Amino acid sequence: MNQSILNMKKNVCIVLITLVVVAAACQSGKKKEVTIMENDKEALLKIETTMGDITVKLYNETPRHRDNFIKLAGNGTYEGTLFHRVIKDFMIQAGDPESRNAPKGKALGSGDVGYTLPAEFVYPKYFHKKGALSAARMGDQVNPQKASSGCQFYIVTGRVFNDSTLLPMEQYKGRFTAEQIEAYTTVGGTPHLDNEYTVFGEVIEGLEVVDAIQRVATGRGDRPEKDVKIRKVVVL
Repeated sequence: MNQSILNMKKNVCIVLITLVVVAAACQSGKKKEVTIMENDKEALLKIETTMGDITVKLYNETPRHRDNFIKLAGNGTYEGTLFHRVIKDFMIQAGDPESRNAPKGKALGSGDVGYTLPAEFVYPKYFHKKGALSAARMGDQVNPQKASSGCQFYIVTGRVFNDSTLLPMEQYKGRFTAEQIEAYTTVGGTPHLDNEYTVFGEVIEGLEVVDAIQRVATGRGDRPEKDVKIRKVVVL
């Protein structure tokens, strides 16, 4: 009799756990945001490319960008898309849905998912150091609110600065923090993009893959001559 009761309790627990998992999977990005914030845990994702894997963490302080990136990773938006714009010592850009199966020579970079995201600047805490994950966007002339693309992103490679090249930027960027100065004069980055584009994560593994991608030969429109493809993006 006791064993039967135990088995019944076990089955009830399994059903309850299943219902919780199913319910969680059906919740909106807002629910994910609350869960992540409550656990104070940063989401980790692996970008699997034809040149190797890149693992990124997403910041909780940019919840709309974080949840959107997780959503697009989960629904396969990035599968088969290209790093369509690569500029050495600057950045590598990806996420254009129109780059999937794009023929050689096709101009890329205008594809989207039909919406934009409001800017989420957390500056100067998060800035454009090497390895920063940031949202691409349209220029200020047509986008004065600096709203982000709903899908396109870039990873900063940048260059290393010294005091004589970095500090003059304070005239129009404002005073850099000690952390910014340390990063920009050691690992490098793109300080002129600070507070202009939303930084919503950073590379924590696979920076050597990012470096390899930035060194590929490119042609018209800074598109790599040999396609660098995203196989998939996986939430870890």
